[in-house]
Amino acid sequence: MNLINSILLGIGLAMDAFTVSVANGLNEPHMRKRRMCIIAFTYAFFQFAMPLIGWVCVRTVVEKFRVFEVFIPWIALLLLGFIGGKMLYEGIRDKIAEEVSTTELTMGLLLMQGVATSIDALSVGFTISAFVFMDALLACIVIAVVTFVICMIGLLAGRKIGLKLAGRATILGGIILIGIGIEIFIKGVLM
Repeated sequence: MNLINSILLGIGLAMDAFTVSVANGLNEPHMRKRRMCIIAFTYAFFQFAMPLIGWVCVRTVVEKFRVFEVFIPWIALLLLGFIGGKMLYEGIRDKIAEEVSTTELTMGLLLMQGVATSIDALSVGFTISAFVFMDALLACIVIAVVTFVICMIGLLAGRKIGLKLAGRATILGGIILIGIGIEIFIKGVLM
């Protein structure tokens, strides 16, 4: 039963990373498979690490972690708002200049996206806190594998759509990232 729950949990957690993957594919329609694997692996790594960090926090410093939990929606909003705003600005600027270019997804931006899309997974540590370490580790591995597969699908879909949208892809990708940041913020503040 833990395996099925971990798969379902992985699917739920990977949705933000999937959407960001689509945006990245839109932004870089000629992305190579190796780069796609690096991007998907980065998201999978953070989706693996965050619940495990949450599990450790619950097992060791629960009270200190609960104080931090309030800031999770704000951090996601700021990170995704910044990245999406930058893409949106550059897409509009490039469209005005009538040049087709894309915002380069640097390692720094990729890591920020990884943190922003997985920071809500910290709270998953609470749901798996009753697990022994090996079960928690297995759950996190399953979540990572599911995330990797879903992100590869998102990158492929975004890349395919990006070829058709050409110059508008950067603008659309920026809007998507800002929307995800707002969604995470609203869910975090209201729930």
